[in-house]
Amino acid sequence: MSLQSTDPIADLLTRIRNAAAVGKHEVRVPSSKLKKVVAEQLKKNNYLADVKVEAGSPRDTLVVTINKPGENSAINEITRVSKPGRRVYVGANDIPRVKSGRGLVLISTSKGVITGQEAVKARLGGEVLLKVY
Repeated sequence: MSLQSTDPIADLLTRIRNAAAVGKHEVRVPSSKLKKVVAEQLKKNNYLADVKVEAGSPRDTLVVTINKPGENSAINEITRVSKPGRRVYVGANDIPRVKSGRGLVLISTSKGVITGQEAVKARLGGEVLLKVY
């Protein structure tokens, strides 16, 4: 069995979703630059408690703390929008809003991975990575 995922972002989101569903506080995933940026954006917007990278022998490990013990998870739903089989691109005028602005959309733009609100302000379109609320 191969440990290589065809969609590493979907794998990260599934691990976070499953851990939150069973009450785990921490998830460890193989690290990559894109996973780290996505996790840090979720932390910056208060959906995750902490994100750390631990050095490892074959590859680094991304340690994602979903919530502190005794607290509930801030994530109710987290889904991948653009998938390897069907990429979803939007212009600056077509960026979706999640739950009337209460949720968050992450977009991969030419300026990096940013939230939907930041993309609207910067007038940037790109690939819609995920939505969370």
